[in-house]
Amino acid sequence: MKRLIALLMVLGCCRCAASQDRARFLTVYVKDKPFRVEVAESEEQHARGLMHRRALPAGSGMLFVFADEDYRSFWMKNTLIPLDMIFINGDRLVVDLVRRAPPCRADPCPSYTSAYPARYVLELAGGTAERLGLEPGDKIFLPID
Repeated sequence: MKRLIALLMVLGCCRCAASQDRARFLTVYVKDKPFRVEVAESEEQHARGLMHRRALPAGSGMLFVFADEDYRSFWMKNTLIPLDMIFINGDRLVVDLVRRAPPCRADPCPSYTSAYPARYVLELAGGTAERLGLEPGDKIFLPID
């Protein structure tokens, strides 16, 4: 009986942990173009980001959500695809861009820090910002608090 209870507790914890880490998706609009993005809200999700992914489907990306507005620093450690990093403030305005950040091939990996405080960072496939003509000051539609 004790083994059964222990097994049920372990399975319950695993199920609970898995449900907490399930990806949440939103549709954001950049220059009136929709992007279905995975939302990274927890520290673990922030740390993992888009690491180890071999491709980023067209029209997709990742939105990093932070509790406050601050300077944000990102790197491309274990990231296999070039990315655009779009730093967005609490008013949903682009405050900085990193275009086509290359995958990090050797340690130490460079960091990309926003020029101004940001509450959100949107990562899209490298070249997307340029293709859309995205510039600092542009508004991004984010359906999130």
